Amino acid sequence: MTNPFENRAASLKGAAADITPVTPDDLNDLPHPALALYVETAGAVCFASIAGHVRTVAVGDFAILPVATARVLATGTTATGIHAFTVS
Repeated sequence: MTNPFENRAASLKGAAADITPVTPDDLNDLPHPALALYVETAGAVCFASIAGHVRTVAVGDFAILPVATARVLATGTTATGIHAFTVS
């Protein structure tokens, strides 16, 4: 099967190229910015947006948090099974 997206530039406004597991970390950004986060188990997600703002939100099971994210912080995050929708 050919890849219909192969000539498309990576964009925070386009479709995700992959979904990768996230280990919350207070010191390090994600390897690639996330278009959105997928959370398997409810709880709080504390994150730094690509705009540089730190936010904490409560999410339910199997939630999609549609905000471009640079880092998911360990401190304040109680949700588990977090995955990043990435463009790279």
